Amino acid sequence: MSDEGPLGGRLLGIAVAALVMLAGVLAVGATLRGGPDVPAHPEPGTLETGQPITEEAAVFSTRAADLAVDPTVQGRPGASGRSLAGFRALRAYPGAPPRIPHALADDEFLQATCNQCHRRGGWAPRFGAYAPVSPHPEFSNCLQCHVPANTGELFRPTGWVAAAWPVTGRRAMEGSPPVVPHALEMRGNCVSCHAGPAAVAEIRTTHPERANCRQCHVPALGGPEPGAAFSRPLERPGGAAPPDGPDGRGGGA
Repeated sequence: MSDEGPLGGRLLGIAVAALVMLAGVLAVGATLRGGPDVPAHPEPGTLETGQPITEEAAVFSTRAADLAVDPTVQGRPGASGRSLAGFRALRAYPGAPPRIPHALADDEFLQATCNQCHRRGGWAPRFGAYAPVSPHPEFSNCLQCHVPANTGELFRPTGWVAAAWPVTGRRAMEGSPPVVPHALEMRGNCVSCHAGPAAVAEIRTTHPERANCRQCHVPALGGPEPGAAFSRPLERPGGAAPPDGPDGRGGGA
């Protein structure tokens, strides 16, 4: 009994000292962090679902169910289609608002009823074509930026030269998703331009059912200029460079 008394006292003292040291370490750690121990990430189940991040919110502005025609529909035989050359011809420079390529009735010009056709798209018997879908239908005064052409001549002579159109179909490597070659301001609503029978043929997506385009397609690094995104071309085995364009066919986006 006499031997166990001092030994038990020593063990008790060691245990007390260890607890005091642990309490001191925890107190100092809390002080250095400036507050209580907060987890770095929210606990599972606390994040709201269905809300995209701000950077990609425009991608979800128009969904397939919002359109008058399912985006997988190929279009009517004989319908007047859109080409990349025609798309560019309607714009003074890359990113410019397109001019209105058709005549406007007086009530259409005064009331700006554009969204009746261009909010949801669909077949337009008047023109024998599918109406392109606006990427920003929330703006109601369309004629503030989009105007019909009254003449093919310039208002006055000028030496101004438009910037070159960005190269489409650029990829980080063969088989990877193509980068977005243009700025996204007011043009982040991908489905409106790249899906459905009114889309430009060369840049129409083959998979409109996938909701978040920017999960795979990212803006080109360094801007839309050729060569800004990548420093060197990739080569196939044997030294042959891959063909340009999506899937090695040229063109496309």
